[in-house]
Amino acid sequence: MTRMLVVEDDPQLARALVINLQARHYDVDTAPDGATALRLASARPPDVVLLDLGLPDMDGVDVIRGLRGWTRAPILVLSARQSSGEKVSALDAGADDYVTKPFGMDELLARLRAAVRRAEDLPLAQETSLVETADFVIDLLAKKVVRGERDVRLTPTEWHLLEILVTHPRRLVTQQHLLHEVWGISRHDRTNYLRVYMAQLRRKLEKDPSHPRYLITEPGMGYRFEA
Repeated sequence: MTRMLVVEDDPQLARALVINLQARHYDVDTAPDGATALRLASARPPDVVLLDLGLPDMDGVDVIRGLRGWTRAPILVLSARQSSGEKVSALDAGADDYVTKPFGMDELLARLRAAVRRAEDLPLAQETSLVETADFVIDLLAKKVVRGERDVRLTPTEWHLLEILVTHPRRLVTQQHLLHEVWGISRHDRTNYLRVYMAQLRRKLEKDPSHPRYLITEPGMGYRFEA
């Protein structure tokens, strides 16, 4: 069964979407705001996301960026915003389609089916074994880092955290996703784990840990690896 995440703050529209999707045998989760959507997506990774841009706590484009940090699931935007600039921003952030409100349910479902088919036909990206920067080289297959012709000693936790970030280059990886993947938790009050281990990685890899070039913090959201 295809798992759907509906991110919509209008309760009536959210209820209508759930009824129509469940009638067509989708497994549906709902979130009324961006923070809930990111937490729920980390705990129960969706196959497809229907996302309203006008959320009460953050812009939907930021939710797209957060999701694109770790998932390739199709994202269909549902929005009353009709300007071409708004559409371009959402598509550039990683959305797969843009449906303007109000919309017909038949059209939405057709676009949804098309997005699922495209995702199923998309080949898996080849894994890059070597990640090279000006200061160090990461060998993903050998699971080691070399800096200045010397091996950098990383703990298993440090390696796991680094591996997730470097395999999603230039993409935001959310705090929730990292906590879930590395420690098996998704609690906001454990973000100190991330701060401690990111500081350790920066001391080992960055020329100037206080002004990192590669391991970038996105305040309140997560981290990004810039090669």
